[in-house]
Amino acid sequence: THTHTLLSLFFALSFCSCMWLHAGHRLGEDRYAHRIAQAIVSARRVKHLENTTQLAAVIAECIPASLNRSKHPATKTFQALRMAVNDELTELRAVLAAAAQLLRPGARLAVISFHSLEDRLVKHAFKDSSRYRSINKEVLLASPEEVASNPRARSAKLRVAEAV
Repeated sequence: THTHTLLSLFFALSFCSCMWLHAGHRLGEDRYAHRIAQAIVSARRVKHLENTTQLAAVIAECIPASLNRSKHPATKTFQALRMAVNDELTELRAVLAAAAQLLRPGARLAVISFHSLEDRLVKHAFKDSSRYRSINKEVLLASPEEVASNPRARSAKLRVAEAV
């Protein structure tokens, strides 16, 4: 919802430098996380960041222009912030554990992940648990046709397991 987004943004803009660094580096898997964290803290000392456009501009200045810009330079940082604010990895772990207990034998669980950390959690949950048997040995990716019609599908990974 709009209110949730505004609250998330307020929370995100209130992060201290170490939290920016943690979110950007760990969750965003961003090699420029330290530089971004420092730039955000410095920018906030000069002027309060009031919206995502201002925040994205600060982040964009930290990423070398020579890099391939197929995505906006702030994409990873915003993804990391969303994951931190919503505690998404903890929630995913909880869902995977609960599903292992709730699903009857033969029931199938399909999970679409959009981030390598999420995919890694799902992959290991399916592989390491005696309660699941993977249906697809290889992760399923969107076809080029689907990505062309739905660009957000470019990072989607589908894994399916059956409860045993």
